[in-house]
Amino acid sequence: MPDASSTSAGQAAENQALGYLQGHGLQLLARNWRCRGGELDLVMLDADTVVFVEVRYRLHAGFGGALGSVDGRKQQRLVLAATLFLQKESRWADYPCRFDVVALQGSQHAGRPLQWLKNAFEC
Repeated sequence: MPDASSTSAGQAAENQALGYLQGHGLQLLARNWRCRGGELDLVMLDADTVVFVEVRYRLHAGFGGALGSVDGRKQQRLVLAATLFLQKESRWADYPCRFDVVALQGSQHAGRPLQWLKNAFEC
């Protein structure tokens, strides 16, 4: 289980990502949507596209950094969770979908530069 400081850093990163995406016109549909297959950090609407956003925060760039941490296994879990979301929230099932990653690295005091990778992977 993550310690309190890493949990609060993750929540702060998610808040920063949410504000950034909303500033770019995306609308929040769900946050921290949990299911048996995993969790979706942010589910947003970008015009007519449902966007499943994985927010990744890393203090250091070691081991591939924040972007590199979304490996094939993580992608499979996100696809499963997205599928379950669309089954449960059927009003969004006919909309086009994409998977984005928002990556943040560095300490909170460094202003954490943010990278938004649209359509980070396909399923």
